Amino acid sequence: MADQLGRKWDRCFADTAVKTATGLGVGILFSLLFFKRRTWPVSLGSGLGLGMGYANCQHDLKSPYLIHGRVVKDQ
Repeated sequence: MADQLGRKWDRCFADTAVKTATGLGVGILFSLLFFKRRTWPVSLGSGLGLGMGYANCQHDLKSPYLIHGRVVKDQ
């Protein structure tokens, strides 16, 4: 049980980090190309990424019977 919880936390941290970094990158790109180097697209993008990661973690930790993997069908 503790091993599964550890894997869920690892997946949560990795997912949140990826989403936050992607949002930050998109925010920087939009700031440079469209909004004359303003800071609000950067903070908006990273905030959206952080919020999406948090929501995914919350869903993952509150559903204890969800199995992550592939379904193998018998033939």
